[in-house]
Amino acid sequence: MTRILEPGQIEALAELAIHRIRLPERIGPFAARARRLRELAAPGAIGHAIGDYLNLMAAVAEAQEATLATLDPILPDAAQLARSRIHRMPPIEARSWPREPAWRALAAQLTERVAAAADIPDGARRELSQVRTLPPEWLEAQADALLSGRRGEIEMAVAPFVMAALQTYWVSLASRLSEEVVPALEVPGVCPACGTLPVASVVRVDKRSQGYRYLHCALCATEWHLVRVTCSHCQSTEGIAQHSIEGGPEAIRAESCDQCHTYRKILYQEQDVGVEPVADDLATLALDLLMGEAGYHRGSTNPLLWQ
Repeated sequence: MTRILEPGQIEALAELAIHRIRLPERIGPFAARARRLRELAAPGAIGHAIGDYLNLMAAVAEAQEATLATLDPILPDAAQLARSRIHRMPPIEARSWPREPAWRALAAQLTERVAAAADIPDGARRELSQVRTLPPEWLEAQADALLSGRRGEIEMAVAPFVMAALQTYWVSLASRLSEEVVPALEVPGVCPACGTLPVASVVRVDKRSQGYRYLHCALCATEWHLVRVTCSHCQSTEGIAQHSIEGGPEAIRAESCDQCHTYRKILYQEQDVGVEPVADDLATLALDLLMGEAGYHRGSTNPLLWQ
């Protein structure tokens, strides 16, 4: 007997067929970002105009990869995970998760590694030294401001380095979770693992997720599925358009929404399998200028650029 499915059942089955989230790997995420940043900074590449900054952030990503392997963070216990599932809240929510003091040692270790890298500008070395030498209370206050988006309290010059330490800590946490303990949230536009906004989205081509679009968390690098041609800010499906720079890479576009007048970058692996959300978003500031002139504003910031 033929069974006729109702529309809601069809959508539910489709959700089961799609991998809802992609947690970060414990090894390799920052190394891939560093490689991509150096590619984008090379002569003739899309990011060459800001190549010095991209190479500095590549050194940061390399230091993140090196320090990631040294971490063994305290994970949420069974009671915390159960509470997260019941209330459909992120299990390692960025603003409320009790950061271990060890993250400050991580920040010192990371900035020391970056400062020791070749060709780091003197100004950057001064800022890196500031992160290592200022009181713990200052560093914690900066972390709180960054994770809560209180821009008026953020020291812009050192923010990328503090954020890099926070990213490394949260990627280490997220990489140790299992997909089963990360609940589906009521708000699809924030990371289901840590509650942070996405930096961009990527349409993947691997066998597991071919053709599906995933939002990429700016903090813990978790990715979660969002239906294509849907605004990642207000979830509208009307007034969605894509924009690119004439002669620019086909793999990198800006997806805008005429309902909320925001945009985020969307990357296509079918055009360039090497795209990396944080790196490619950072390297395409010209596209941000184009979108600003067209009257749209970013849905969220890039974690490595706060000016």
